[in-house]
Amino acid sequence: MNLPRRPLLLALALGLSTAGFAHALSPPRPAQVPEEVSNVAWAGDMAAFAKADQASPPPRGGIEFVGSSSIRMWDSLAADFPGKPVINRGFGGSEVRDSTYYADRIVVPYAPCKVFLYAGDNDLNSGRTPAQVRDDVIAFVGRVHRDLPSTTVEYISIKPSPSRAHLLPGIIEANAMIRSALASLPKTGYTDIYTPMLGRDGQPDPALFREDMLHMTPAGYAIWTRALAPKVRCD
Repeated sequence: MNLPRRPLLLALALGLSTAGFAHALSPPRPAQVPEEVSNVAWAGDMAAFAKADQASPPPRGGIEFVGSSSIRMWDSLAADFPGKPVINRGFGGSEVRDSTYYADRIVVPYAPCKVFLYAGDNDLNSGRTPAQVRDDVIAFVGRVHRDLPSTTVEYISIKPSPSRAHLLPGIIEANAMIRSALASLPKTGYTDIYTPMLGRDGQPDPALFREDMLHMTPAGYAIWTRALAPKVRCD
């Protein structure tokens, strides 16, 4: 395979393999809503959201956070962004495609001005490739913009967890692909939380994680809050 020297060196500096670099150069696949979810258990989460919405409907035009357990377990979300109309719709150990599948229930009805998506590490852990995760993120953007073209979709990069250190090369690769793909799409953004969660040794900082070394402590969420604060607003 003949690859341009400078881009290849940059790819290697980012931790991409030669194969990963080739994937990064290839265009994402056309956005599609998945035909099924990764786990049927998420139906219970959807029912709980519907019940909560009936009891206390979230305001339309707010700022929504969706995705996997890192969002679901962000109990201090409202306190971390005081005065902001934030909505938390994280569920289970979901993957990117699950938020796309359920967008008609947990995104479109709220018509948020901005939606932050965090998912990707569960995807890689289940065997999806970095290129598939990138394509899934683009599919989520396409699904949201199909009904809400003025909503900004912000992607929160995949975090570096000590318990999934074996996935770090794939995480670096997926993050680079997603960042590159979103750069060419309107009404999107990308925030790097991977880098500030590394210790001085360049490895995931265990002090930011609970005993399972996967889910975060308040110190981990404090890093996310600082990184995202400038964007938690309706532009």
